[in-house]
Amino acid sequence: MDAGSGSQQPETHGWKTAIRRIAIASAFLLAAGASLFYATLPDVRPLKARWPATTAFMERRKAELKKAGGSDRLEWTPVPMSAIAPDLARLAVVAEDARFRQHGGVDWDAVREAAKKNYAKGNLKVGGSTITQQLAKNLYLSPARTPWRKLREIAIAWRLERELGKQRILELYLNVIEFGRRTYGAEAASQRFFHKAARDLTRDEAALLAAVIPSPRIYDLERHRDRAERRARRILERAARD
Repeated sequence: MDAGSGSQQPETHGWKTAIRRIAIASAFLLAAGASLFYATLPDVRPLKARWPATTAFMERRKAELKKAGGSDRLEWTPVPMSAIAPDLARLAVVAEDARFRQHGGVDWDAVREAAKKNYAKGNLKVGGSTITQQLAKNLYLSPARTPWRKLREIAIAWRLERELGKQRILELYLNVIEFGRRTYGAEAASQRFFHKAARDLTRDEAALLAAVIPSPRIYDLERHRDRAERRARRILERAARD
């Protein structure tokens, strides 16, 4: 018996050593992979003090316009938050990300709620993106619904939150999102649809622009204004309850 037990000890020790080595190697590979992943993320720090020269979504739209054989000119005039009606900033948050001031870039409660709805409908669409995630996607990514793109979106959102803060994120967001064909940012949208500066928007006009944000094609203020108006009313009702 003693001889048998003694012969198994080295074997057991060998397996433990092998498992330990595998665990160490796996941890090293994960750490190296994480470092490589973060090294590929954009440096968002320049956005603290200046506007982006362009965005991934703008470039994508320009490429589509060129492919169609027309001009790729976009209407875009970035302005500081002080030049945007406070109602638009408030209603955009109400419409797109009610917990914007509370989360750290990703609203996991909203993600879970969206996942439950998707499961009930048999739809694999994820949804639940925050304003910070939407900004990350607009600035740097594509609309593709892939796990890798979503992972990068989340990582960039965390970086935006850490480096820029909420106010600058909202300011950038209102200045780069699409509000209609060739029209980006609150100032260009206000001039196009209401012939006035963004600072002079009324509450109802601000609600209409907030209504457009999720899909400027579906809620097109020139072709489908009735849809946008219905959504604007829902946004104002939600804002009144908050």
